[in-house]
Amino acid sequence: MEKPKLIVDGRRLDGRGFEELRPIKIEAGVLKRADGSCYLEMGKNKIIAAVYGPREVHPRHLQDPSKAVIRYRYNMAPFSVEERKKPGPDRRSVEISKVSREALEPVIMKELFPRSGIDVFVEVLQADAGTRTACLNAASVALIDAGVAMRGMVTAVAVAKVDGEIVLDPMKEEDNYGEADVPIAFLIRNGKIESIALLQMDGRLTLEEMRRAMELAKKGVMQIYKLQREAIMRKYMREGEDYEGSEEAMEVERERECEEAKGEGEKERENRKEEGRNE
Repeated sequence: MEKPKLIVDGRRLDGRGFEELRPIKIEAGVLKRADGSCYLEMGKNKIIAAVYGPREVHPRHLQDPSKAVIRYRYNMAPFSVEERKKPGPDRRSVEISKVSREALEPVIMKELFPRSGIDVFVEVLQADAGTRTACLNAASVALIDAGVAMRGMVTAVAVAKVDGEIVLDPMKEEDNYGEADVPIAFLIRNGKIESIALLQMDGRLTLEEMRRAMELAKKGVMQIYKLQREAIMRKYMREGEDYEGSEEAMEVERERECEEAKGEGEKERENRKEEGRNE
């Protein structure tokens, strides 16, 4: 099969420039029964992540008395790709689960949760290249939504070499027919990139091309990081608004008003006593 031309008149097939990300949508707290959750769309990728824990580890012989055990499960739904995928784990999903867990483990403050387990489940509902990086972005938001203590945010993006050009966030055709694919994840703390959490490469790049790929990846992850933060802030702002109109909030407000009324009554009695003494 002849390789299609992926860059035409200096633009990619979907109209993006070399440094542009696909449209991204992130929403935190979408699952009620999970301790933390996130729904993410990155281009045509649709990902849902759920975090359970910290909780007791079963079977118990897997417990670590000094720190939490992190378990990460990446799975592609059978209907996530054009040709139906066989259900259950395969070699690729096991490998992605392993490298993703290794990217998150150093960031999670495991020492705060001895004898506990933190389970991260990530499901790909629709796949369109770059699923491992999209899943890491969703998992990071879900962990923060679950209240798991972390040293920062893990944010990931892929870079590819397509028709001799280095491009950010490759789509399906670029991933399939490109010369190289480089998924990269960074640890970002206080708005600054601190370290590389994940770096893989399929294909070949020169040293100069690798430098260019790292520059593009850093620009891309800072844009994604901003969207991750906004998603988490939106969730807690929404919870605050819901609380303000809830019966619990109204009860707290009534109690506060009663306390204020009592305080004013006591002040009034003290003032009358003072006036009586003065007379």
